[in-house]
Amino acid sequence: MRPLPEADPGTPPLTTPLAFLTWQARRQAGVLAAGVVFGILGAICQAALPYVLGRAVDDGLEHGLTWPLLRWCLVLLGVGAVTVVAGSVGHRFDVQNWLRASLNASQMVGHHVTRTGSAITKELPTGEVVATVASDALRLGEVFAHSARFLGGVVTYVVVGFVLMGSSVPLGVAVLVGLPVVAAILGLLVKPLQAKQARQREESGRLTTIGTDTVAGLRILRGIGGEEAFSRRYAEQSQRVRQAGVDVARTQSTLDALQVLLPGLFLTGVVWFGAQLALRGEISTGQLVTFYGYATFLTQPLRAATQAVQNGTRAVVAARKIIGVLRTRHDVADTGTDTPPAPGAPLRDERSGLELRPGQLVAVVSPDPDGSAAILTRMARFDASAAEVTWDGVPLTAFPLAAVRERIVLSESTPALFTGTLAAELDVRGHATTEQLLEAIRVADAQDVLDSMPDGLQGELTEKGRSLSGGQRQRVALARALLTDAEVLLLIEPTSAVDAHTEARIAANLRAARAGRTTAVVSASPLVLDQVDDVAFVVDGRVVARGTHRDLLDRAAEGEQWASRYRRVVSRAAADDGDGAREAMAEEGAR
Repeated sequence: MRPLPEADPGTPPLTTPLAFLTWQARRQAGVLAAGVVFGILGAICQAALPYVLGRAVDDGLEHGLTWPLLRWCLVLLGVGAVTVVAGSVGHRFDVQNWLRASLNASQMVGHHVTRTGSAITKELPTGEVVATVASDALRLGEVFAHSARFLGGVVTYVVVGFVLMGSSVPLGVAVLVGLPVVAAILGLLVKPLQAKQARQREESGRLTTIGTDTVAGLRILRGIGGEEAFSRRYAEQSQRVRQAGVDVARTQSTLDALQVLLPGLFLTGVVWFGAQLALRGEISTGQLVTFYGYATFLTQPLRAATQAVQNGTRAVVAARKIIGVLRTRHDVADTGTDTPPAPGAPLRDERSGLELRPGQLVAVVSPDPDGSAAILTRMARFDASAAEVTWDGVPLTAFPLAAVRERIVLSESTPALFTGTLAAELDVRGHATTEQLLEAIRVADAQDVLDSMPDGLQGELTEKGRSLSGGQRQRVALARALLTDAEVLLLIEPTSAVDAHTEARIAANLRAARAGRTTAVVSASPLVLDQVDDVAFVVDGRVVARGTHRDLLDRAAEGEQWASRYRRVVSRAAADDGDGAREAMAEEGAR
């Protein structure tokens, strides 16, 4: 039996909900079979009780308190003991089946989201994905948890049918035909119930989406006074969810009431019919007790069947939602099979003409910062245009995505932080020592973040790093990127949220820490540009000039065509840095 959670949740078929559920059943076939075996054993033992009780009544009435009666009492005790054991062990397997199906679905969604990244949010709202894990995965597990009870009921229904027909054909026919009729009547409510459950699921997904959007943008909403409008929108959607839930509850309550009423009426009819047969001498008193016991018992398989239908309808709705999430695809297909080049191979973006030479620290400057960021994003193989990037002369898409991610790392300008300890947040690859963690913090000038943690590296970061300032979050993300020790490190505006003095220290630290390895930085800050080996100036998506920052400024003074634009870009960046930037630049120039 594989431990939970499993290392690989598998790859299910995404054609239909039935195919998905069948695949999951095969995946946990062993646990499912064990649950079914104990479910059938328990149900047969329960079905045997009316028979044993009837025989005991007949022998007791005929022979009194003699050995035959005692024998049937001992058999009754044994059957009861087996029923208890089978029920206890079977329940454990039922819970395991529920957990395996639910956790496997949650893992599949989680793994898929991590692989597709931002592509999934282009097709589905965030709340829809969250609801898939929080609700749909649990609904999916229910159908497997109750499968043993349902199949046990089916088997015992067949067994009891043979027993009843052997004792009294008229009464047996009444019991075996009457129960399917009752089940068919109850089944009429299943389709409207499924439709209402699907509507409730849609409304719940929208509510979760509104909630996540509101929480994520709460600070902005308060800044513009819009929190009341969004709260009102959330309240309105909550009422829609409530109304959908009420609609489901009405149908569900009707179904539950009929589950009690119809079997009760059926049982009353069986007792009356059996009593007539007993009065005419066609069946014995013990057989009447047996028939009554079977009629009572068979209401349990009926309820199990009805419950299975309800769980099945919910599972189909849930599987359809899970399939919708799993069908989303990443913008970049992982189809590469070539062996990656040896360390030190050049990386070149053919569209822009930007080439990252081994061991260099390169800055990419452009009048359009988004254009510069797009180049580095392409070179990290984060969009479909990565086919225009070559690595040692071979298209980047020819290599396995995992190999590219291992050796080429991109850190974006708006980094995402996660809940957990500071050490776990920084050491995403799980092999850094304490000394390496502290060194990365030093290079990123994030000592103040470490000092703010009462437990140091084991201090807890809040969700999305809310307890940190924008500059602190940026420096933590930089330290995290440095700890990957990537062969090629691509940084997009890593210092845009810090003050000038901090930026100057980070730039100097970065140069020393990445010596001998390839690093590219999107930045127009003179404090950064003075530290790099080479500056690539990009205009309209193409590299128009390369050289050191000082060299490009000198060439600007000579009146080259692109030079005035370069001077304007870096001058604007210097002005944005304020007086602190100018002071730092003056100090750098004096040195």
